[in-house]
Amino acid sequence: MAERIGLGIVGFGIMGERLARFAAGHEQVRLAGVWDPAPEAVARLAAAAPEVPMLASAEAVIAACDCLYVAAPPLFHLPHAKAALAAGKAVFLEKPLAVDLAEARDFVAAAEAAGARAAVNFPMASSPAVAQLTAWREQGAVGAPRELAITTAFAAWPRSWQRDAAAWLDAPQQGGFTREVVSHFLFLTRRQLGPLALEQARASYHAPGRSERAIAARLSAGGVPVALSGGVGTTLADDHNEWRLEGPSGAIRLRDWSFAERRAADGTWSAAPDALPNERMRPLVLKRQLDGVAAMTRGQAHHLATLREALEVQEVVEAILAQSA
Repeated sequence: MAERIGLGIVGFGIMGERLARFAAGHEQVRLAGVWDPAPEAVARLAAAAPEVPMLASAEAVIAACDCLYVAAPPLFHLPHAKAALAAGKAVFLEKPLAVDLAEARDFVAAAEAAGARAAVNFPMASSPAVAQLTAWREQGAVGAPRELAITTAFAAWPRSWQRDAAAWLDAPQQGGFTREVVSHFLFLTRRQLGPLALEQARASYHAPGRSERAIAARLSAGGVPVALSGGVGTTLADDHNEWRLEGPSGAIRLRDWSFAERRAADGTWSAAPDALPNERMRPLVLKRQLDGVAAMTRGQAHHLATLREALEVQEVVEAILAQSA
């Protein structure tokens, strides 16, 4: 077996902690070090991976690792990613790529020109539920796609488990559910159907200095019409979502992140036999994401989201958010 790659983490909030917990037992990855400026991050790291050091700076983590996972708030994504790439390291980024879209475009162009080893953390690239949707499509469950509907709904924003990060997650520059959640479904759409083109959009902001509270948009993906909607205060659940693809032969959908479902002739929906709720599917997804990180770091082919895919998604997201009602 090849030597395990050293993974460093900058930003030890929810996402950094999740990946650290699964990386600690992964056969291809070892945790090389972590850095986060918040004092409480030390306690979180001690609970998640007590054998991993909290290093003194982002620079120290970059020096210690083979691949840097950038899980800091979006404002800091590019500075850390550029530093890691300049040091010859691979990079695994959270989305969005950057706060400034022009900077994101320049970064992707430079990284591609340099042949940089870099990928973005869109977990649907590793989802068994998404793999099931693909298998159903290949079996003819949909036929030629006619239309796609994407719906996202939240009881409140940020979600209950994200409230400690509300300072940036509910701010218009970095946060909002369109960047944080809808982007995942746009990535899925891009992978399943083809290039995205925004045709019409509206975003509603209910208070100055706060992120959006509703969106509505029409797009096309590989020529297939897409209807997108999202809103806060429209469900009692922390988070409810549906990605539903219709065609002449039937319909399939991804519901609440992890349930792959197929519509029967009588109109009822049935889940795949091995369907799992998101909290039980997450370990399977993270393991496969880490498999991809190891392959990408070694310069091998991988299935992770590319910088170009992430940029295409970000272009659409920012275009939607710019259309304020």
